[in-house]
Amino acid sequence: MTQPPRIEDVAIGGDSIRLGQFVKFAGLLDSGGDVKEAIIDGFVTVNGEVDRRRGRQLQLGDVIGFEGHLVRVCA
Repeated sequence: MTQPPRIEDVAIGGDSIRLGQFVKFAGLLDSGGDVKEAIIDGFVTVNGEVDRRRGRQLQLGDVIGFEGHLVRVCA
């Protein structure tokens, strides 16, 4: 029996943040160029669905996925 993936909470300084900024801030990727490519190529999910918009505004509680890692936007 496999366990569901663990979700890591990452606190931001406000109520929202852009997807591209959050992927880098959460440490999922190191460079802005890598973040841009990963999002455009469809490797990043928001609440389980692929979203190719780096500028998408994330809200508290949104869960971002990348290469098996899940990270939740928290206050």
